[in-house]
Amino acid sequence: MHRFVLPYLWPILTGLLIAALALLAFPEKLPNPFQQQTPPGAETSPSLVTTSNELLTNRPPPEIRQAAPLSRNQGPTSYSSAVNQAAPAVVNIYSSRIVARDQHPLMSDPFFQQFFSGDDATTHQRMLSSLGSGVIVSQDGYVLTNHHVISGADQIQVALRDGRETLAEVVGTDPESDLAVLRINLDNLPVIELTNSEDVAVGDVALAIGNPFGVGQTVTMGIISATGRSHLGLNAYEDFIQTDAAINPGNSGGALVNPDGALVGINTAIFSRSGGSQGIGFAIPANLAHSILNELVTQGRVIRGWLGIEAQALSRELAASFGLRTPQGVIVAGVVSEGPADEAGLQPGDVLLSIDGQAILDARATMSEIASIPPGTSLPLTIVRSGERMEMTLEVGERPVPDSATLSERQSGS
Repeated sequence: MHRFVLPYLWPILTGLLIAALALLAFPEKLPNPFQQQTPPGAETSPSLVTTSNELLTNRPPPEIRQAAPLSRNQGPTSYSSAVNQAAPAVVNIYSSRIVARDQHPLMSDPFFQQFFSGDDATTHQRMLSSLGSGVIVSQDGYVLTNHHVISGADQIQVALRDGRETLAEVVGTDPESDLAVLRINLDNLPVIELTNSEDVAVGDVALAIGNPFGVGQTVTMGIISATGRSHLGLNAYEDFIQTDAAINPGNSGGALVNPDGALVGINTAIFSRSGGSQGIGFAIPANLAHSILNELVTQGRVIRGWLGIEAQALSRELAASFGLRTPQGVIVAGVVSEGPADEAGLQPGDVLLSIDGQAILDARATMSEIASIPPGTSLPLTIVRSGERMEMTLEVGERPVPDSATLSERQSGS
């Protein structure tokens, strides 16, 4: 029987194989059991036969916010005009002072001193020199620089870009803002223009001009990295402009200028682990420098308001211990004897909540606000003492100048 079936089996298998290949090649020829059959002559409903791809193409496109094309015509290709405008007014400052030479401990013993002709005191002294920068801001010869550049100097020499050199006199210094004003007696002085530092914005181009490492006048470029920097522990009153323009030792007191060559700030300090520039430099804003300049020239000192307290920040834990719901205000950690706070009756342990109706949110910011209040002003205070809220009035005093030891521990400049 196999003899009769085999001749017909091979044609059948071949046909099935051909049919399978045809179906794979033309799948659309297969009937769709899920497709609705439309009677002849009937209109086709678009809602029934529209595919999913057609539904997507009928939707409105999503609204995507397109950024405006980046303009590359805003900045100049060269800042030589700004440098030519500002650099002549930036000076090099060389200060020197005489210090005691280190001696052998035995030299303090009168027995050993008799064997040496040590009556001449100059044999135990040496000259210590330092360098920095400054900015001429007036035709009258006033020069702005840093306090730490000329602190303790016995002689200050100023060198201009045009080659002239002269000795300078100290008009006044303000250690707590690290600013000083010098005066030189020369004719036809180049003067820098001051800008309104309130208009400075993060991202603005900044040029630092000074005398780094004593190599001569140098210009570096960067941007304004931040404004209003404080809590750095550099000065008592801090409102720094931060920049990544390279600032190195010797740049202190130099100019930070904008692309128009106008003074933005006085370069003051750097943050560095190596002693060189690491892209974090700080400058005193031009507005503050201008204010200090006017006070030092007209009054010989900077007059600031003062409460005579030592304040401590109020943490949540401390606030809870004083019965306060929020850590608002500062703790009076100490009271200066016979100071304004002492005379008003403030005591250590009091929590100062508000001054003149303004809530205290930041101790350092509050100290700066108090400094701007004229001495003699009556100031209402709100305090908490032993869990009880109290009101009192304090007469603002004048802040005394701190001693040199305190300043040397606090200040760290370039």
